[in-house]
Formats: sequence, structure tokens, C-alpha cells
Amino acid sequence: MGKVYFASARAKKWKYEDSMPGKLERLLKETGLMNYFSPDEWVAVKTHFGSEGAHRIVRPVFLRKVVEALKRIGAKPFITDTVRIRGLDYLEVANQNGINHLSVGAPVVLADGLYGNDNIMVKAGDILGQIAVASLIHDVPAMVVCSHVKGHINAGYAGAIKNLAMGGISSSHRTCGWKCGRGAMHTIGEGELVWDSDKCELCLQCQDVCPLDAITFKDDEIVWNRDICWRCGRCERVCQNESLTLPGDDERFMASLAEAAKAVIGTFEPQKILYINFLTEIQPECDCMPAADVPVMQDIGILLSDDLVSIEAAGIDMLAASAPLPGSLAQDKDIGEGKDILMELHQRPYRLQIEVAERLGLGTAKYEIVAV
Repeated sequence: MGKVYFASARAKKWKYEDSMPGKLERLLKETGLMNYFSPDEWVAVKTHFGSEGAHRIVRPVFLRKVVEALKRIGAKPFITDTVRIRGLDYLEVANQNGINHLSVGAPVVLADGLYGNDNIMVKAGDILGQIAVASLIHDVPAMVVCSHVKGHINAGYAGAIKNLAMGGISSSHRTCGWKCGRGAMHTIGEGELVWDSDKCELCLQCQDVCPLDAITFKDDEIVWNRDICWRCGRCERVCQNESLTLPGDDERFMASLAEAAKAVIGTFEPQKILYINFLTEIQPECDCMPAADVPVMQDIGILLSDDLVSIEAAGIDMLAASAPLPGSLAQDKDIGEGKDILMELHQRPYRLQIEVAERLGLGTAKYEIVAV
């Protein structure tokens, strides 16, 4: 049974110790970082830098608390993520969202280089075969995975598994391109984008949201570059007139996430990774989108564990028991009390991530909550 430490988002006393930063300090102290990390050891603090317009990431104050706790035991932490847009632009996005050396107290670096193709091929499993793990994550001896829990276009639920799978894998490889990178998870079945010109209002949201510039319009007709498109589905998601469809295989996608997460974890020695899930500002979409909607449920708190599957199972159970917030997308969709909000929003079998990860030996879905 996995042990999952939990700190509630509620602050019932007007004391620093009852604040979320204060509780995170207690969580980090309670878990005993010296049991995982050594003095002078480099430790990657893996997070998501967000996007221009998407600000509901793990807040810099929390990242700083992790950094400070690691420094207290003599470790040498740094903040990192893999390239999602051009590297220099992504570092600027991180800075705009408050993640920089001054704010977090540690260097902020890209795990797969400025061009996003600095990686090492690692065996990944039956579906993916091999996958390009970011070289920095591959080589560093230890890691703390700080994940903002939220919804996701393809995954339905995005937590630590998605942070490892999509965030620990590069966007492309020098020789085999995006098909060896995180696009390998998206492109299962290599679905063909279908455009219905009669429904299209030429709003160009699909063109603007594409991270690879795979969509353009010429003479009011869509031009889709299928060779560079990694089928992430953002274009389909932002199309408000349902003029774009992109077929996919949900079950294989969820399994591929678990395979990619295992590939990343496999580059570390046992007991060298800790997971911190922030169940706060739980918005319906990923932090890579160009905007952030209001949260669909109330802040819950912070989870910490050394068991990937346990922390994900515990968080999912907490989300499923939460009530929808008024004025959110959950209300727009008429999601009532007692419903699994993320399932209702995205209709994705997201619990398969947990089930496959457990079968792959990444942890146990049986957990014990230790309130701090």
C-alpha cells in the first residue's frame, strides 16, 4: 500500500503554518528528503512552464519551497521542463508566468535543449517501442515531479503520469522526428484530420493554436501539413463549430502515456523520484493551451508520495468526489452533484492511465492517506 501525504487547501487559522506554502514545508519535512536525495546531488524539479495566456500552473512560491527544502539537505536543485514551443520563447513564457531564477531560487533550464531535440532513445514498451527521453532528465540522478492537476484534451485527467509522459519526452528526435517524441503518443493510428467547410467560419483558432504551424488557410481552404502534425488534437478542441475532427484511440493513448512514464522512470535508480500533485485551480484544459478557463471544482490541496500510481489514484478519487463550481464549464455542461466532473467534460477513460501504470510495475493503486 502506497503512503500518500496530504495537506488540505483550507486555511482555518490565520497563521503561516496553516497556509498552503506552510503546509508544503511540513509535507516536505514529513517525507524525509534525505531518504531520497544526497548532499551535492543534482535534483531536477520537473514542472510545466505554462503558456502565454495559461497562468494556472504550479505557482512559483511552491516551486521555491521545494527548492529551499532540497537546499537544506545539501542537494542542488534546478527547475526544468521540455520544449513545447521554440526554446527561447518557452523560457520567456516561464519568465512571464513567474518562473525564473530570482523567484524560485534555482536555475531554470530546458531539459531537451533550445531546439527540443536533445534526447536519448529509451525502450518504452509494446505500443511505443522506443521513445526520446529528454537528455537532462535521462542523465540527472534524482527528480521531484511537481504536477498541476487538471483536465486534458486527450488524457481527460492530467497529473503526474502525464507530466512524466508528455513532459519528460522531447517533442522530436534528430533523425526520426516527432514520431519518436511525444508525438508518438498522440499519433496512435495516425488519424487524418477531417475538415467540414460548410461548418467552418474561418475564425482561424485552429491555425493559431497549433504548436507546429501545421495548419494554414489559403483562399479560404484549409492546408494541413500531415507530415509535421503530431495529432495533439488542439485544433479539434478549439473548433467551436465542430468543423474539424481527428479520430483517435483513447485506450491505446492512455496505455502509451503509462509506457512513456515508465521509460522516463526507468532512467532513475529506485527511490530517486518524489511526486507532488497540486490539486489547485483545477481547470478543464492543459496548461499548454493559450488560455486558462476558471476552475471546475474547488481547490483540494497538495499530495506527496514516492509512489506514482498511489498519488494518482488518491488524487483521482478526490476529484471524483468533488462538487462542480458555479460559473464554470462544469455548470455549462449541466454536471450535477455526484458526477465525475473530468469524465463528464472530456469523455475519456482516464483511469486506464492508472491501471496500465500499475500493471507495468510503476506503483500500487492501493493507498493510505496521511494528513499533515
